[in-house]
Amino acid sequence: MKGAALPAVAIMPSPLFLWRFKAILFLLWGLCCCKIGWDSVMRMSADLRDLFLYEAFLYYNPLLLVALMIWLWGVNLWVFAQSSVNYAKVFDLSQTHLSHREIWRCATWLTLIVPTSMTAYLYLYSHGEVSLAASQPVLLYAILLMILFSPFDMFYISSRFYFLRTVWRIILPLQAITFPDFFLADIFTSMSKVFSDLERSVCRMVNRQVATIAWFEADSICGSHSIAIPLVLVFPYLCRFFQCLRQYKDTKEKTCLLNALKYSTAVPVIFLSALKYHVFPEQWVSFYRPLWLISSVINSLYSFYWDIKRDWDLSILTRIFMFKNPSIWTNLLYGRNWVFYWVLGSNLVLRCTWTYKLSAHLRHNYLTVFTIAALEILRRWQWVFFRVENEWNKMTAKQNLEMSSDMPSEGDRLLDSNHTV
Repeated sequence: MKGAALPAVAIMPSPLFLWRFKAILFLLWGLCCCKIGWDSVMRMSADLRDLFLYEAFLYYNPLLLVALMIWLWGVNLWVFAQSSVNYAKVFDLSQTHLSHREIWRCATWLTLIVPTSMTAYLYLYSHGEVSLAASQPVLLYAILLMILFSPFDMFYISSRFYFLRTVWRIILPLQAITFPDFFLADIFTSMSKVFSDLERSVCRMVNRQVATIAWFEADSICGSHSIAIPLVLVFPYLCRFFQCLRQYKDTKEKTCLLNALKYSTAVPVIFLSALKYHVFPEQWVSFYRPLWLISSVINSLYSFYWDIKRDWDLSILTRIFMFKNPSIWTNLLYGRNWVFYWVLGSNLVLRCTWTYKLSAHLRHNYLTVFTIAALEILRRWQWVFFRVENEWNKMTAKQNLEMSSDMPSEGDRLLDSNHTV
């Protein structure tokens, strides 16, 4: 009727428009951080610039690598959701587990916060606010720790506690080892350099060496020659080693001992490298370096063999990309021979370069080390596809076998039935 009030209609922008708008804001934010950071670095003297960048990079590069791992884990979950792999059943997740979208949301926030804090650190230090600059990484680490360990029902509390409980089971393998336990422990071995940099960062924060020149001395408590570096690097491998021993205790399978041997081969690589800073140069060149080279080759080739022979099932290598709804990714990846050769070749090459990152005496160029660490995370990312699918195929094969054994045979059905002649 004339004069009647029309109902209010909520006008909502389309999802595509919102995505483009967020992408533009993200790009503008990235450009602002790059511009402010570059101008701040250029204000410093040339002799201190590289040293200062190395320190800033030390605090923030492990968190950037963690963000990369979270992004890629979201991609893993997206592919599993598109294919027939029930990853929630493989990891024994509840119905409220995080989807790939929620994983990407966490990665987005981490990707925003870390560079913003780094930009503030560079800007404040270059403008003489040293104490405020030193507080930036400390505040960032404190906030992330409070979020991770918060007991309040916020920030995906069930998923955080699931993660923390799994970490606790990895550190103390006093119970039967489940698939999530050794799966996460394997990922931690690829992030050993991240843990090492986190230890050095926290050490400098505790000893109040942030934004100072005290830590430039390699032999200082938090210096590059610290004995804590090889200890932290080897810790994920030791956790995985003891998990294998626990599995052997429970299952009596000899393959568990062979797997334990694989992780033990990383120990001499790490400690022989660290010895360079604690022995005479001629001893290192004539005796310890040849041993380090031999142990590096053994570790790389043994790990590559185990990936191909045990962790993956090469007969179904590209079946993971057979999506329920055909897409461009299915046409590009499913059933393609190049995927087979790429996975084998890249895994072998990156297994060898990973030794570079485990060796303290080779870590001089921090950008090179960061690149190799990122490449190892990419290698682990592609490893996840085939490792999870292999586990899912084992579970379904076991279920099918149990169902077939429970079903009565044709002869049993004929014997049990009553026939009248």
